Amino acid sequence: MLAQLSIRDIVLIEKLDIEFQKGLSVLTGETGAGKSILLDSLSLALGARGDASLVRHGAEQGQVTAVFDVGINHPARNFLKDNEINDDGDIILRRVQNSDGRSRVFINDQAASVGLLRELGRHLVEIHGQHDDRALIDTDLHRTLLDAFGGLDGQTLQLRRLYKQWRDSESDLVKHRAKVEAAAREADYLRASAEELDKLNPQEDEEDELAEKRSIMMKSEKIATDVSEANDLLSGHESPVPTLAALVRRLERKMPEAPHLLEPVIKAIDEALDRLGDAQSGIDTAMREIDFDPRVLETVEERLFALRAASRKFSVPVANLAALRDKMDADLQDLDAGAEKLEQLEKQAQENRAIYDAAASALSAERVKVAQSLTQAVMQELPALKLERAEFIVNIETDAENRSAEGIDIVEYWVRTNPGTRAGPMMKVASGGELSRFLLALKVALADRGSAPTLVFDEIDTGVGGAVADAIGQRLARLSSNVQVLSVTHAPQVAARATTHFLIAKAQGESEQMRTSIRTMEVAERQEEIARMLAGASVTDEARAAAERLLRENGALTA
Repeated sequence: MLAQLSIRDIVLIEKLDIEFQKGLSVLTGETGAGKSILLDSLSLALGARGDASLVRHGAEQGQVTAVFDVGINHPARNFLKDNEINDDGDIILRRVQNSDGRSRVFINDQAASVGLLRELGRHLVEIHGQHDDRALIDTDLHRTLLDAFGGLDGQTLQLRRLYKQWRDSESDLVKHRAKVEAAAREADYLRASAEELDKLNPQEDEEDELAEKRSIMMKSEKIATDVSEANDLLSGHESPVPTLAALVRRLERKMPEAPHLLEPVIKAIDEALDRLGDAQSGIDTAMREIDFDPRVLETVEERLFALRAASRKFSVPVANLAALRDKMDADLQDLDAGAEKLEQLEKQAQENRAIYDAAASALSAERVKVAQSLTQAVMQELPALKLERAEFIVNIETDAENRSAEGIDIVEYWVRTNPGTRAGPMMKVASGGELSRFLLALKVALADRGSAPTLVFDEIDTGVGGAVADAIGQRLARLSSNVQVLSVTHAPQVAARATTHFLIAKAQGESEQMRTSIRTMEVAERQEEIARMLAGASVTDEARAAAERLLRENGALTA
């Protein structure tokens, strides 16, 4: 329920802090006192369009804060959770309207959008009046209220699941059909490409591995060439080793003739031969350890160039060739098995649609039954509201081919205001006064089912009096046993039934600007106010007596 409303610098209101109670609260006061401003302020806090003209003259900004006390399982709290807004404690809506036209919104002290505020507000408050029909202007709400009245919420929820199941299967079917058709159009190219890639058999990260191996082998090639040349020089046909060895043998034969001359020479040449032998051993070792085979390098380069050529042809990185091959293979499998899978998906979609259709048809039949009950419940309320010649109609248009998550029905509340006249949508056919009474009868019939926790009725008793005003008061009081009801009224019969009675007044402030004030009245003050409502400007003793009788009849006064 609405627990508190704080208003700062809105039109004629400088500062107001109002605490509301459960039950029926009425707001009365002379014409122009500011009752409409109070409701405009509440509407602003609920997401209504802001305007710079709402800011009190001389102020830079106006502000409205509405505090709501709702249960832990109330839909408003689920809405907050869905939008990642803290829902601990009371729900606090704050709207700041600047004089330059800009507006700011806060929900539980978190910045939010006006649209989000408006959606949340619909969960918390319904405002009904002769000129404010927003609470029932959306025909989808008519269907929602009918389901709530008949206790069909469980069936509706199940139908939403079945609808999603069917639509998902239809989506899968459409996607697969498009995929098979596209694959069929490119079948020849796809098969040739898949065969080429299967033959190439690219592996993930293969390009990097081949490039690294090629680089190492090219470096080895350069080293191997130099080592090979050294080997040819030392052990080939141009090797100096045989020549030096033969020279040593000749010198050794001549050494006895001149030992002191030849011995050093022979020794030096022997040492050179030993060093050349060491060099040859080192070259042999190097030749064995160098991992280079020209044929292997050629094979690596051919593989690398083939992968890169395929990369250019298919316009994908080499690293993605393996994935492309797998996708082509899968597409071919889909193409080959496409007809079978397509048939399975078509069958599944048809089955899911048949299940949905059966559930939607059953729900539609239940709605027709519930519509009759709701019609009877509303019609019972109409005579007392001086609408005894009117007719309330729950119009249901059913189209089995017009499937939606909510079913196959379009539900709209129609009325016929007089016998013989054409029936039509309640929001268009009923006049202002009639509409407000139809809405009241509907809300009474619905009680707390599908209702916001706070209902506001703005002067729905305008133009009626006596027994009709008393009937309106009775129904507002009945409503208030289930939900919180706020009513702006000019009818003393309504005011006398209130649990809480607020008086709205307008007076001149210190700066000579008019100010609107509001206060809760005690019993004696209520009697005087109701007497004024009965008598007008000049309150008579007869009016006071009538006011006392009204209050006593409604339990506000005791003997």
